[in-house]
Amino acid sequence: MAAPQVAPAKRPDTDEVPGDERLWVTVVWDDPVNLMTYVTWVFQKLFGYSHERAEQLMLDVHHKGRAVVSSGARERMELDASRLHAYGLWATVDRA
Repeated sequence: MAAPQVAPAKRPDTDEVPGDERLWVTVVWDDPVNLMTYVTWVFQKLFGYSHERAEQLMLDVHHKGRAVVSSGARERMELDASRLHAYGLWATVDRA
C-alpha cells in the first residue's frame, strides 16, 4: 500500500506583518499651556528617559511642533497616549 501524498505547507513571507502587529507611535504635540520643564519631567516620569533625552524630545515638540515619544504595538501606544493625556499633554497614536 502506497503512502498518501502530502503537499508541503506554504510558509508565510517573513516580510509580511499582520495589520494589528505593525509598528505604531505615540506623538506629543506642542501646546500653549504646558511649560517646557513640565513636559521634560513628564517624559522622564512616564518613559524613564534620562533628563537629556527627555529635554531633547521636549525641544522637538517646542521647535518642530511634535515628537515621537514611544513606539510599539497599537494597544501599548494607546495606553501611552492616555497616560500623557492624564498629565495634560496633547498626544495621538499613529502608524509608524
